[in-house]
Amino acid sequence: MPPEIAPLGLRVLLVEDDEGVRRSLQLLLEWSGFEVRAHALAASVMALKREMLAGVHLLVSDYFLEDGDGIALLQSLRAAGWQGRAVLITAEPTPMLIDRARAAGFHAILEKPLAKHELIKALTE
Repeated sequence: MPPEIAPLGLRVLLVEDDEGVRRSLQLLLEWSGFEVRAHALAASVMALKREMLAGVHLLVSDYFLEDGDGIALLQSLRAAGWQGRAVLITAEPTPMLIDRARAAGFHAILEKPLAKHELIKALTE
């Protein structure tokens, strides 16, 4: 039985193009009580209908994606009216990238490899 970390019904949109990392993060989040919708490409997220996005509370996105980047993805989601909390994950958190991510509206920028508690804290606090 998963621990009661996430409030019931809290939905996460996970965007990570590395299949192993995506699956690991999905399992971690589900085990922590989140409902997770995982995608490998930014384009598949942008193809979601507005009603489906309205039910998503949180975004966890990798910076480098096969078809773009996490910052551009969040900017597109914001332009479409999505207002949830966003967390960017990256292997290279340079000061310039951190500034760009914060300006785009990311709540937190986390460095890979991720510590479980950092991701959960960024999503719940």
